Amino acid sequence: MSSPKAASESGDPQAIDTRVVRKLADILKDTGLTEIEVESGGLKIRVAREVTVQHMAAPMTHQVAAAPMAAAPAPVAAAAPAAEAAPAAPTHNGETIKSPMVGTIYLQATPGSDPFIKVGQTVTQGQTLLIVEAMKTMNPIPAPKAGKIVEILVSDAQPVEFGEPLVIIE
Repeated sequence: MSSPKAASESGDPQAIDTRVVRKLADILKDTGLTEIEVESGGLKIRVAREVTVQHMAAPMTHQVAAAPMAAAPAPVAAAAPAAEAAPAAPTHNGETIKSPMVGTIYLQATPGSDPFIKVGQTVTQGQTLLIVEAMKTMNPIPAPKAGKIVEILVSDAQPVEFGEPLVIIE
């Protein structure tokens, strides 16, 4: 059996020094990155961690974990703050528009431009209320019905979860 040192001293440019791989894995662990790639001469080494996304009814959480880690305790911990946030739910009787996906909310088309909607504004069915950016894709959220904007429950550039209340229309 050859040692890591022997692999690097073998003279074979394609021999992989396991110490380098372990060092790259430590860098991933220390920095929270999910992937790192290095190239030296004709040798390219890529080290990646498995990313686990857990889907739950509510709330949705994303967890990045090393493959052997147990993921069960994280959802329980995430559920407690969400349960505490639930009483801050909207107090109006209108229809609550919820986020159809996890992403980042934008209240206007471009930074500095006028927002799509304002409290008190009347909107038509199909009118864009806001945008949810998910995976570099801008997804317009249309009004499901005509009505008056009673409350905007999110702020610009705020991350949102699936099913999170965004706007109330009466």
